[in-house]
Amino acid sequence: MKLKFLGGAGEIGRIAIYVKTRKTKLLLDYGVMLNHEPGFPMHVPPKDVDAIILTHAHLDHSGAIPIFHISDNIPVYGNDLTFELAHVLLSDFIHLSGYYIPFEYIDVQSMLKSCIHKNYNEEFKIKGAKLKFLNAGHIPGSLQVLIEAERKRILYTGDINTIDTRLLKAAEKDYGELDALIIESTYADQDHPDRIELEKYFISRVREVVEGGGVALIPAFALGRCQEIICILRAYNFEYPVIVDGMAREINRILVRYLEYLRKPDLFLEAVRNVRIIRGKKERKRILREPCVIVSPAGMLKGGPSAFYARRIANDEKSAIFLVSFQIPGTPGRELLETGRFPVNSGVKKVKAQVEHFDFSSHAGMSGLHQLIRELKGDPDVYVVHGAEGNCAKLAKWIKEEVGLKALAPRAGGTHTV
Repeated sequence: MKLKFLGGAGEIGRIAIYVKTRKTKLLLDYGVMLNHEPGFPMHVPPKDVDAIILTHAHLDHSGAIPIFHISDNIPVYGNDLTFELAHVLLSDFIHLSGYYIPFEYIDVQSMLKSCIHKNYNEEFKIKGAKLKFLNAGHIPGSLQVLIEAERKRILYTGDINTIDTRLLKAAEKDYGELDALIIESTYADQDHPDRIELEKYFISRVREVVEGGGVALIPAFALGRCQEIICILRAYNFEYPVIVDGMAREINRILVRYLEYLRKPDLFLEAVRNVRIIRGKKERKRILREPCVIVSPAGMLKGGPSAFYARRIANDEKSAIFLVSFQIPGTPGRELLETGRFPVNSGVKKVKAQVEHFDFSSHAGMSGLHQLIRELKGDPDVYVVHGAEGNCAKLAKWIKEEVGLKALAPRAGGTHTV
């Protein structure tokens, strides 16, 4: 079995892995890199792809798949929830892009017509390969891929979270014996704080702001993080107004129809019923007159309603901007965290509102990754991807030295044999 790493090698973004056997040619994800202009993985001719596996809807995994549906109808395997969510994110990607993208809405529609739903733990075949999807615990619908072919068993984790959250169950880890593992390394050098302690502190800080007469703005990713935050607020019986705005409104509407993917469906339904939905610009201005919590994308304050709200409360010492998503260097959210400054009225000004970051990551931390690898059965070769700032190499080095498995951080374009 041959593996070729087309993207996501030594970087976070544009993940794409090509798997070739004597009978089957598979593409695992095909995402984009969202910098100032989108970056794409290395090219693979559509005629050389039998099927595409989509592990979850985030654009760094899904964002370039429509390229294969401009003139072809290559089947895309995943689950119906992921396909609906990817439709929302891809449409938004096209709508907001101020730069050239090599596909259009019609190609996204063509992609969706080529999608094939498979349940978790359902075995199926693509030509000579047998596959099975496992829950990845990252965002709703996220999955890991187990591939059996040529008497070899390979697991690709996609993005994975190994702990329960309010929204999702932890990833499944009953893999059986493996010959190869392709694993992410986003947090290979960093652990996350204890989840329950973090939730309690977060709730106490939000209450403090609202009870002090301020607005607690929580910029959050529309898919996954916004839902996690409203579930946390509901779990602690947060008694003050909670507002939801932006794309999170549409994501919530979709998830209500896919409750089987959530850890506590009743908690999510209660959370959704108890938030107030913003339906227009006039309403956005009105809600800032009273103390409340606002949960809204964009999570890094690059745009969306959260950027509007941030500008409005920037000079209010009673209010707060509580960042709960990872902040990429160069984004307004990262600049706010590091310098306390934010673009206000066509200038960059010092923010008087309280600013704090809460690490509610949906990726496994260092200890979670280490534990997963220590528990592996068989003697698999490990390929470490989806990590920036040297994290792929760091995790590969730890695996070799501490676990004794063959491990490497592949380079883009690198081909390896299992």
